[in-house]
Amino acid sequence: MSAEPSTSTPAFFVPGSRIAVLLPLPLAGAYDYRVGDQALAAGDFVAVPLGQRHVTGVVWGAGAGDVPESKLRPVGRRLEAPPLPAVTRAFIDWVAAYSMAPAGAVLKMAMSVPAALDPAPGLVAVRLAASRPAALKETAARRKVLAAAARLPPLSPADLAREAGVGAAVVKGLLEAGALDAVELPRPPLFLPPDPTLAAPVLSPDQRAAADALVAAAAGGFSVALIDGVTGSGKTEVYFEAIAAALAGGRQSLVLLPEIALSAQWLERFSRRFGVRPAEWHSDLTDARRRDTWRAVARGEARVVVGARSALFLPYPELGLIVVDEEHDGAFKQEEGVSYHARDMAVVRGRLGGFPVALASATPSLETMANVQGGRYGLLHLPDRHAGAVMPEMNTVDLRRHPPPRGRWLSPVLVRALEETFAAGEQAMLYLNRRGYAPLTLCRSCGHRLQCPHCTAWLVEHRAAGRLICHHCGHFIRPPQKCPHCEAEDSFTACGPGVERVAEEAALLFPQARMAVMTSDTCASPHAAAEFVRRVAAHEIDLLVGTQIVAKGHHFPMLTVVGVVDADLGLEGGDLRAGERTHQLLSQVAGRAGRAERPGRVFLQTYQPDHPVMRALCSGERDGFIAREAAMRRDAGMPPYGRLAALILSGPDAGLLDGFAARLSRAAPHGGGMEVLGPAPAPMALLRGKHRRRFLIKAPRGVNLQAALRHWLGRVELPRGVRLQVDIDPYSFF
Repeated sequence: MSAEPSTSTPAFFVPGSRIAVLLPLPLAGAYDYRVGDQALAAGDFVAVPLGQRHVTGVVWGAGAGDVPESKLRPVGRRLEAPPLPAVTRAFIDWVAAYSMAPAGAVLKMAMSVPAALDPAPGLVAVRLAASRPAALKETAARRKVLAAAARLPPLSPADLAREAGVGAAVVKGLLEAGALDAVELPRPPLFLPPDPTLAAPVLSPDQRAAADALVAAAAGGFSVALIDGVTGSGKTEVYFEAIAAALAGGRQSLVLLPEIALSAQWLERFSRRFGVRPAEWHSDLTDARRRDTWRAVARGEARVVVGARSALFLPYPELGLIVVDEEHDGAFKQEEGVSYHARDMAVVRGRLGGFPVALASATPSLETMANVQGGRYGLLHLPDRHAGAVMPEMNTVDLRRHPPPRGRWLSPVLVRALEETFAAGEQAMLYLNRRGYAPLTLCRSCGHRLQCPHCTAWLVEHRAAGRLICHHCGHFIRPPQKCPHCEAEDSFTACGPGVERVAEEAALLFPQARMAVMTSDTCASPHAAAEFVRRVAAHEIDLLVGTQIVAKGHHFPMLTVVGVVDADLGLEGGDLRAGERTHQLLSQVAGRAGRAERPGRVFLQTYQPDHPVMRALCSGERDGFIAREAAMRRDAGMPPYGRLAALILSGPDAGLLDGFAARLSRAAPHGGGMEVLGPAPAPMALLRGKHRRRFLIKAPRGVNLQAALRHWLGRVELPRGVRLQVDIDPYSFF
């Protein structure tokens, strides 16, 4: 890691100076420019010429000096946005170096709202002019407006018309006549400051001890602590105390959530604790809201931000705490564009800024547990559910002994449990991490399978929408009337279940039950997700059928039974984290049951009841399972005990791609414990019309993997038409 940046007054550059300007483009580095008539400082946003156009960039420091003075182009203008803080610039440089991405590509994530760099327009108001025009024609309506304007502060034209009891056209006419003046007022703050002094809920002794430890850590500069608590143990209330301490100390806080669309209950809890809602940051915000939020963060007005992983790159001037909730969740890994893991980069951001980072999870990642065991992270343990609730009873349903009827997917054991639940007036959940109606559609006559023409993937039937859809590129078709291979008519059949098919079966079995399907298709926005959560919490729904979107963070007091339709899904394949991920996900799903005074039961339908994951879930031996996973990874030299990187080559021409992959393979490094695997076709060998080849690089922990990769890639020229992406610490291998 680089040294902590200086936060002292930045260097100023007088007119005529040579400066480096970093542009939010995937370029090799910063470009040199000459300061114009206006002095500039590091961090200033500036408009500069690039070719025939002007682009906005950031003053990164003194120029490199490799461009002759005669060829330097002057900076156009400085924008009125608050300058990018020194610690944010250092963070951008660190992420770029670690991820091997161009610094400009990382800067683009911090400059994701270009409109925010220009001043937001003020509010237009009207007031009485200093003198009345001599030729003003007065009417009764106009006199009402002038009288109201004389006794009231400046108001918007609509408000003034309302106060005077006249139409808007009257106010407009007085403005045009010069009897009223238009003035611009500053906009009121977008976010009210949260109140850390409001009465907090009573914490249990374990919660209080953990909260006190987090608050104490804030006074000691940088640290990382894992809040390791079972589902329903009140981890959120614990880190709320740390947020309160940061607010009291005049610092901003950031909370990262893996599924910001599902934050409705979290936002309600925050509002009860602090009196106002925090600033939100996610892709579903309107452009105007994103612009205003970005500026509020940059000015320090947004004191608490809750957001998706991209919120990490907002320009906080006074950040003093980061919380990564559900730190184990794979959604924190970005794989498109700049590849980074937000959990790990949050730790880096805390170290650069000299403040604490809290990681929270009921099923911590192996990487985090290794850091705890190595003494690099602290551990705060919450072993019990809050308010006396108990953990649910875990049951495996052996599908070899209790199979569903032919053409069905719910075992008789699970069906009986659902019947008992509905008879008791309680709620249930069925979980299957597979969207749509069926994952595969094939011809009964010839066996032809309907596949995406652009991806190595089967088309998934979404019966409710009447489409077959590729979940990778979005390509869709209407269900064909005859097979394109053998031309047999009405020969296609759905194979396997998706959530729509499970819901169809449940509706036949329980016609009186009020049911809803919750997936990313039906919860396309935070508003839609919040409405789902409200309906379940209000017991307007008896049976919730959903994908992993239902597994995270919800608290439904009347939900007592969870059925996992296919617990084996995710255990197969070459993913080194398959067992760990399945254990985490099923633990989270199971944690939705019995979170209040009514006990919960969980039923895992499986063909492998003796699998280590199933045994760990049913016995509650999470730590033993983690220890076994860690031992296997350590023996194999895999993360977190070894290092991995992936090179993904893609392009439309398979021959060109294979030729370049062969040249790259011949130049691959050897020795030093490094092992280069590949090239090989990626499991998703065709994605969005591009062919894909992969290298996997394995190395011991002590190897400078980035330096080795830079040396290797610098020896081979990338041909036009081939894209190369580097993924340090890959999390998926598709």
